[in-house]
Amino acid sequence: MLPDFRIRQRDYLLEIAQALTSELDLDVLLARIVRIAVEMLAGRAGLIVLRDEDARWRVAAVHGIPSGFVRYLSAHLSNVTVQEAPQQELTEVNELLQSLTSTASLGLLTGVGLPLISFERLIGVIYIFRGYAGVFSANDRSLLQSFANQAAIAVHNAQMFTQVSRAKQRMDALVDTIADGILILTPEYLVERVNPAFLRMFKAEARQVIGVPHRDVIAWVRRRHGTTLEQAEAGGWPLNPRATLYVEGDVRRFDGSPLPVGITYAPLMSPEGHLLNVIATVRDITHFRQAEELKSTFISVISHELKTPVALIKGYVATLRRDDVEWDSEIVKDSLQVIEEEADRLTELIENLLEASRLQAGGLKLHFAPVALDALARRMASRFETQTDDHRFVVAFPSDFPLVVGDEERLMQVYSNLLSNALKYATEGGEIRIEGRVQGDYALVCVSDEGPGIAPADAPHIFDRFYRADEASRNTKGAGLGLYLTRAIIEAHGGRIWVDTHYREGARICFTLPLEGRV
Repeated sequence: MLPDFRIRQRDYLLEIAQALTSELDLDVLLARIVRIAVEMLAGRAGLIVLRDEDARWRVAAVHGIPSGFVRYLSAHLSNVTVQEAPQQELTEVNELLQSLTSTASLGLLTGVGLPLISFERLIGVIYIFRGYAGVFSANDRSLLQSFANQAAIAVHNAQMFTQVSRAKQRMDALVDTIADGILILTPEYLVERVNPAFLRMFKAEARQVIGVPHRDVIAWVRRRHGTTLEQAEAGGWPLNPRATLYVEGDVRRFDGSPLPVGITYAPLMSPEGHLLNVIATVRDITHFRQAEELKSTFISVISHELKTPVALIKGYVATLRRDDVEWDSEIVKDSLQVIEEEADRLTELIENLLEASRLQAGGLKLHFAPVALDALARRMASRFETQTDDHRFVVAFPSDFPLVVGDEERLMQVYSNLLSNALKYATEGGEIRIEGRVQGDYALVCVSDEGPGIAPADAPHIFDRFYRADEASRNTKGAGLGLYLTRAIIEAHGGRIWVDTHYREGARICFTLPLEGRV
């Protein structure tokens, strides 16, 4: 038969061993270990101090020690210096604890501490205090060492658990906050996990995706590049040398609408070469597609707009240079005028292209000063009157129209673009009207003509770069940059510009600018 104290020791150690497998909270587990150690060794109090990852010592668990004394200990433990040899550091901690305890208790408490060693690394100390004379026996130290070993196992397990938890939290945060859609597939290509970006992108809910076969989630409407996941698998993927797979095209979202995407599939393999998961990264390439279309439009428009004046200039020059014909002065004068006009047109096109490039780079600079929009409108109308016999210009502003703060050269460019468009599209002539009024803290200016007007479908797009309505592109010249630059200038002044869709007598474009000193 075992003596009673041996049975109690066995029961206590069994309780700790069971706690190690059932208790995940490190603080609760260490508190239980130090309590049992105090009870088994007939102590008055006990504590466990741990060495953190930053090499600082802290009190991790206490039993029977007032909170004031714990703060007292913590303040002194923070001053323990890091030693190259763990045993020297352990000795310093033990001596500090013994000294502080003896001083604080007027010599009434004695104690013993044993290290917590995990994989040959000092991670802490368990310390037990007694309130009576006498030293700790070899059996006491052996039992305390058992508790220390158990505590070291608990700390090591908790640290490993914490590391895994932090890694998982980081991975969860990465997956959930990344802008691209993420699908994590099982080896059978069922969706195991999906991130919020994917759900937003595909207009879906998690219940519609989790557990669903990949082919039912990624439904291709049209594939432009690469092979599908299922086709790649039939060809040996992912066991072939090119493990990463990329496919691009249009997929059908859950509301039935198409979405241009590029999807990268990467396999996650075990050390034995078994497929564990497939990570699918889904990127919305709508903007890339739009950029490609814009590039194509740019090349088409610019090549056409450059070709026409260059051809005219070359044709007239070649004609005038002929040695077999004597041209009279009137024909030469008219020919040179055409050459000059086409050269001006080329210059304007190049300037607009440069302005558009500067806008893209954020390089639109304004020089602000008080500007009289009414006087500027009359000046620009007079300038354009010389270019037509079929149009009548009307400028209507109140006599007390206030000043705005703006860049006069840029605002002249706004008037110029709007008036030249009115001349260009109102081919039958008629009235071109510039009128202004005060609207709250803004000056409102509208330019209207009596031409065919702007189709409702075109109205939201006419300020876009290189945009030209079908009718306009067939009947008039232009690169679709004038109104784009006009909107940029108005917005840089803190105003806005729009098409008046209620105007039925032709086209009417309005803009606002802040009044001086009011905004």
